[in-house]
This record gives sequence, C-alpha cells and structure tokens, in this order.
Amino acid sequence: MNRSLLVLLAGAVVAPSTLDAQRPVKPVLHGRHWVAITGKPLAATAGARIFQQGGNAVDAAAAMLGAVATMWDVLSWGGETQALIYHPGLKKVIGINALGVAPTGATVEYYRSKGYNYPPEFGPLAAITPGTPGGLLVMLAEYGTMSLAQVLAPAIEMADGYPIEDQAANSIENAKARLKEWPYSKAVFLPHLGGSREAPVGGEIFRQPDLAATLRKLVEAEAAALKKGKSRKEAIQAAYDRFYKGDIAAEIARGTQEQGGLITTQDLANWGVKIEEPLLVDYKGIEVYKLREWQQGPALLQALNILENVDVKSMGYNSARYVHAVYQTMSLAFADRDFYYGDPAFPPEEPIKGLLSKEYAKQRFQQIDWSKNDPTIKPGDPYPYQGGTNPFADLLKSWPPAPKPVSAATGHGGGPSDGGGMSFDEAFRAGTTSIQAVDKAGWVVSITPSGGWIPAVIAGKTGIGLSQRAQSFVFDPAENPFNVMQPGKRPRVTLTPTIALKDGRPFLSFAVQGGDTQDQNLLQFFLNVVEFGMNVQQAAEAPNIASYQMRSSFGAHESQPGRLTLNESMPAWVRDELRRMGYRLDFSRSTSGPINAVFFDWKHGTFWGGSSTDGEDYGIAW
Repeated sequence: MNRSLLVLLAGAVVAPSTLDAQRPVKPVLHGRHWVAITGKPLAATAGARIFQQGGNAVDAAAAMLGAVATMWDVLSWGGETQALIYHPGLKKVIGINALGVAPTGATVEYYRSKGYNYPPEFGPLAAITPGTPGGLLVMLAEYGTMSLAQVLAPAIEMADGYPIEDQAANSIENAKARLKEWPYSKAVFLPHLGGSREAPVGGEIFRQPDLAATLRKLVEAEAAALKKGKSRKEAIQAAYDRFYKGDIAAEIARGTQEQGGLITTQDLANWGVKIEEPLLVDYKGIEVYKLREWQQGPALLQALNILENVDVKSMGYNSARYVHAVYQTMSLAFADRDFYYGDPAFPPEEPIKGLLSKEYAKQRFQQIDWSKNDPTIKPGDPYPYQGGTNPFADLLKSWPPAPKPVSAATGHGGGPSDGGGMSFDEAFRAGTTSIQAVDKAGWVVSITPSGGWIPAVIAGKTGIGLSQRAQSFVFDPAENPFNVMQPGKRPRVTLTPTIALKDGRPFLSFAVQGGDTQDQNLLQFFLNVVEFGMNVQQAAEAPNIASYQMRSSFGAHESQPGRLTLNESMPAWVRDELRRMGYRLDFSRSTSGPINAVFFDWKHGTFWGGSSTDGEDYGIAW
C-alpha cells in the first residue's frame, strides 16, 4: 500500500452506513428445496410451478425465461440470453452464449451509407439474430429434465392473455409513436388504436395470438419428434430446427426484411448457441465466474484483482475512501473493457490472459491517484503479461478518439431515421432482467437475458420482438479494434450473470439488470457480502454508487468522466470529501440496482434468496 493511501486511511471519517444500518425492506427468502427469482412476480410463479411439478433449476429457469420474454420484461423472445450453470454432477460452472450476430449485409460501409456513425438504437437495423429461443432450448435439452411442452406451458398461457403490469403498459403508451412505424408492432401493442390511450392499461388482459401460435409450433415440433420415437433431447432439437431453419425462421426473415431489416433465413440457420468454459479469478479464496470477453463480465474480475491489493474492509463501507477506491478501480477495468473486449470468434484475438493476470492488476493498481479522481484513465497494456507485444499501441496513444458528430434529429450518433433516441442516463441503464434458480440437487442457474425491449420491431406474424443489440458495435477501430461490426459477429454486450464458488461448492449466484451499471452493482454487491458481512438481502438493497467514466455501450457511446451518482442517504461529510477529490455529484433515492441473488448456507443446508426493492423483481422459495 502506498504512503498517500495510508495517510488518507489514517484520517478517514467512516460513514455510518454500516451493516447495523442496513435494515432491508424485503425479508430474506429462506428455502430448503428450491429458490426461483426473476424480474416479475408472475414469472417467478412460472418457475415455482415447474419446481412443484418436479423440475430441476434448469427447467424452472427456462420457464421463467419464457415468461419474462412473453411479458416484455425489458426484453422479448427475439433478444439474447447469457447464462452460467453450475452442474453438480460435473462440479463445474458452464457458460451459455446465446447472443445473436450481425446479419448478412450488416457492414460498416452499409450503415455509414445510411448516415449512421453507430448502429441505430431502435428499428429493424438495430437487430441482430434472435438468441433467447436457442438459449432456452439448448439449456433445457442439455441440462433440464422436463419436456418443452411442460416448460413453455406458462409462457403459452400468458401469450393467450395475462393481466399486464403498469410498467410494461406505460412503456408501450410512451413509445406508441415509434411503435406505429412498424405494422406488426402496432397490431400487437396498441389494442385501442385511435383512443386517448392506445396502449393497454395496467391489469388489462394483454393478448399476443401470433406469439402464442409460434410457441405452440415449437411444442408441436417436439410432439411430432417424440411420436416418431425420438429422444427427449432430439425432440427439443426438432423445435430448435423449426425456429431457426423452418417456417418460423422464414417468417422472421420475411417480416424483418419487409420492414427494412437485414436478417436472412441463412443467418438464422447458420447461428448457433455456444456452450463455453467461463472465465474466473480467485478473490481471497472465492472463485468468481463470468462469461467470456464477448460481454463485460471480465471487467468485474479485473476489478477484484485490482482491489486485492488494498484492505477494502478497513476503509469502511461507503466511506469516501471506499467510494474513491471502487470508482478508480472500475475506471481502470472498464477502460480495458472499452478497448479490448469483443467476440473471440473473430480476429484480432483479445488479450484476456493478460487482462486477468494478477501482475497486470498490480500494475494497474499502482496507477491509482489516492488524492483525487483521474478523469483521463486509459486502457492499459496487458500484452506483456501474456508474453506478447501490443499490436494496437499506436491506437492507445490517441485514445479515446474524438467524439463522432451527433445527429441533430436524435441527440445521438444515429442517422436521420433513428427518430429520437434514449437520453444518456436511460441508455446507460437500459434493458434486461435477471433470473436465479437453484435446487436441492445442486443445480444453480444465473441468467441475464435482454434485447427486444419496448419499443421493439415485431418480425412479421411471429410475435417475436427483435433485439436492438447491434447498437453495441462500433464502426471505428480506434474506439475498439475488437468490436467493429461485421456480418456473423457478436457485439460486445453488457449482460453479465455471476456464480461464485467457495471450497469447491456454490457460494453465491447473482445478477442484475441495468446496461453499463450491471457490473458496477454486482461488484459492490459482492463486496457487501464478502467484505462487509451483509446477508444477501441487505447486500441487494444496500446503497451503491454509479460511475459514468466508462463509455456507454449504447447510443453514441458517450462518457462522462468524474460524474458520480450517490444515494440520497450519503452523509454530508462524505459528499464534501468526494467533491474535494474532484467528483461531480448527483443523487438518487434508489441506487442498488434490481439485484437478484442466492446465497448457499452449507452449515444448515438451506438457501438464502435476495431480491432488490428497486423494481418489480420477485422471488419464491420452498
């Protein structure tokens, strides 16, 4: 520890926001047999129904995934699914990469010819291929126990009609002008067209007959295969083939192209779910697992490596010193994310070994200025820590590149047809839900699905809302040479489930919604449990901080160095000290993020479920 940090710690006044002050609004979910948590109460009930029918955690997670996609819980069926699964038989964590890819014709040159500096935030040209159906089907086939018909029953029932929540209903009403641009979306979302309120109201039965028909087609494909004597796994594969290679795929491609999109039947047929080895680091004897560098999860692993070099607990929970340490650490890790992360299936090869090196973390730690914020933090050079030479040293010298011209019509980096995008803050926290499912047999599932949020383009008569994830690509290699748009390539996304093991057994499973804030919230949640002794519900509700120094993964990929959001409860002396360090402060009543998590109590053989109060997230345990 350097001398300046010791001086700061010696004079620190620790904020009284300690464990004793953390009185959670929600109770802990104590379960002995299973826990099901997700973004909506009805969807958690879908998971509980599957558990009660004898399904395992993968079956229940698949049912919850189908339900939240049907409920437009800031995602839909045409979005993407990212999952980590702990397999109790193999005693290992498995990664599920069900992120779609840029379609045929999605080249930098094509978008620039349309006047775009980045892919648009909404509309058919924001779409990548659907991933969630494939992710659900592969997880179920490989690791579940039930039939697709059983697992999709709640989603089909809901597609036939369910009482819509205020949140989704009001999102539809607020986005109705854009939804009217797309005929199939208008038909689904606006049942009161021409009225003073054209969207449904909260509590109204919301019907999606095209989606219900699509889901029934998947069940029909499974039933036909079983009738022919196929195995359970082969029958689910038949449903997969019907979606990606059969009549459903044909209608998705037709309906997308009719509305100006690029997805082809070949794009759908060529895409596939990847079962991967996740990445991990050891933090003080706890193995923390994240998906690979096609999403931002390794930034949390880098941050933990950096923070191992300082006594976090001694700083005091949410003291100015602690906030500064977390902010600077995140700035270092996310600067690396912004430059080095991308789809590992495409060249150049990401330097992930160097990025996750403990020695590289020590070098990054030494760059922290403990007296003030550094708004100029840049990506580091991990290549020497994996025995190589950085091929992009020249790009790093001038990073970040100059901001791209912003469209006067949109306030963002999109072209003239972008039509008025989200604000910086809206985009920074955009989208997603999370799913946690565990069972007494030892299965653990953590999922962060997203994409196809309202307002979504619905692909023809399928009821499938298309993803808007293409906007996470860049066009200029000077921004990130690993994440430049290319047909068949996955964009680097924010979606980031987490599983942690201790002593070779599950310790924590946790995820959160919220765009670029996800791994910020999850880092602080993890430290709340491990360093400050909070239980899982206290940690889910505890006040977090938010940084905007990293580049947004959405819109015009902007950054706001030095800006810091604090909870309104933060004491005045902490605020004053942070201002002296050069931070520009703003405040929010709720800063925890909608975190969902499960802690494994091996002493008593039980589960502790936590579900944030920041949103409509809900859990059920037994």
